[in-house]
Amino acid sequence: MKRIFNKILFVSISVLVAVSCSKQIDDAYQNPNAPTRVPVEKLLPNIIASMAGNYGGHGPMNDIRYVGAYVQNFAYYSTLSNFDQMGYYNNDVAQSVWRMHYYDIGYNNVKMIDWAAEEGKWDFVGVGKAIFAWSWLTLTDYHGDVILNEAFKAQITFKYDTQDQVYDYVRKLCFEALENLDKAGGVQSNLAAGDAYFYKGDIQKWKKFTYGVLARYYNHFSNKSTYKPDSVIYYANRAMSSTADDGMVKFEANNVSASNNFFGPFRGNLGGASTASPTAIRQASFIANLMNGTNTEFAGVQDPRAWYMLRGNTNGTIVGVAPNKGQTVIAANDRPENFWGVSQVVASNTAPANDNNCRYLFRNKSPFPVLTACEMQFIKAEAAFKKNSLDTAYAAYKNGISQSFDMLTQTFNVNIPAGKEITPAMKAAYMSDPSVVPPTAAGLTLSKIMLQKYISMFGYGTLETWMDMRRYNYSNTVFTDFVVPTGGDLFPDNAGKPVQRMRPRFNSEYVWNILELQRIGATANDYHTKKLWITEP
Repeated sequence: MKRIFNKILFVSISVLVAVSCSKQIDDAYQNPNAPTRVPVEKLLPNIIASMAGNYGGHGPMNDIRYVGAYVQNFAYYSTLSNFDQMGYYNNDVAQSVWRMHYYDIGYNNVKMIDWAAEEGKWDFVGVGKAIFAWSWLTLTDYHGDVILNEAFKAQITFKYDTQDQVYDYVRKLCFEALENLDKAGGVQSNLAAGDAYFYKGDIQKWKKFTYGVLARYYNHFSNKSTYKPDSVIYYANRAMSSTADDGMVKFEANNVSASNNFFGPFRGNLGGASTASPTAIRQASFIANLMNGTNTEFAGVQDPRAWYMLRGNTNGTIVGVAPNKGQTVIAANDRPENFWGVSQVVASNTAPANDNNCRYLFRNKSPFPVLTACEMQFIKAEAAFKKNSLDTAYAAYKNGISQSFDMLTQTFNVNIPAGKEITPAMKAAYMSDPSVVPPTAAGLTLSKIMLQKYISMFGYGTLETWMDMRRYNYSNTVFTDFVVPTGGDLFPDNAGKPVQRMRPRFNSEYVWNILELQRIGATANDYHTKKLWITEP
């Protein structure tokens, strides 16, 4: 893809409509093979699909495979992974958030909003702006400086804007989204037609989604003098309040690849073993140790959620792979199965024929969470803790853990090993363990809040987890027992520093926009270690 900002419009999954650079040419030479304008109801499904991982595989789920190594959700099954080393590749690996925002959502969403406004379909206008607010926030937190003011224009080179400008725009979009959703009223039948795989046209839930974006937005300012914990709490209280409100992209899972979950065995995106872009991933030792009782913060506590989210081994235990070490240093019977349940006694990365042994996010039909109620509770807990409102923080912390359990038992209660199904008694026992939930609010710590948030968002909230780790500078006093790679385990270009941002998309920016990249310093070998504006004081 050479010009990712050209006016390109995807109409559903299979129809491509090219929009020329000149309105006069458009008017004079209408496309005889495709409509120049389509119902907005037909644009929304692919925009929503792009919030997970669309038919081309571009979206957060694609990049989560790699960023997951930065935060040690995942580790490569072998050695020589640049991402285990907090590095990068000089190609389009881990560049799907860029494409998702500018191309897959991009001009499709611009036209959906414009056409919906012309037609008085304020529900579609509000939803489009809410999605853009989420998408711009995701993009800038991933890359830092990005193209804002010249985005979606018919040109080849583009000027980059600073992250604070993008943040201002995110906030503006959120309030415009809420204004338009208010104009639309309740559930709209035409919105339901385009929103079949997210909220089914429920405007109140879209408003909660928008409040959730605002809660994330304000929470990211935690290192700034302008940080407002009251604003974080205010919007978290208005966001998702139960698992019924969770914003999840859903999949039909038929014999068409695009209809299946990106992580499922049908699409096979977690297999392969190329050292050029390793995707054969396993659960990392950090997440495994948080749940198997060996992490210092929750020492001796077996987390019953582990058997829903992670994979066991031949010995019936939960073990993870250490970054850069590979699984061969682990005794054969202790090696975790891959995420489709294939035993790793023999190193196999093949996907099974069906997903009868797959669970959590790794089934063909599993929905992909975008924003969840449990995240909102942990955001609220962190903000209240920083405000020293310990009772509020304590209540939100417990609610966050509880809602994490609820999401698993209500949404992902499939193919759980016999005897490992979570019961109310198991949940109560975990939440009454003083190592997890202190007897009083006075015993609550920031580490407990952030680690429980980390656990609850494993595999789906990985990009937000990366933001959390960068906000706290990868502190192992906050993220207990987390170890940043050093020496030969750290990517050579890092110059001893941890990763802070993903570089701009190679297949467009480093080919067509190199002078602008030189201006912002993105041609430096260690650009990916430059801290974001939002994480600086």
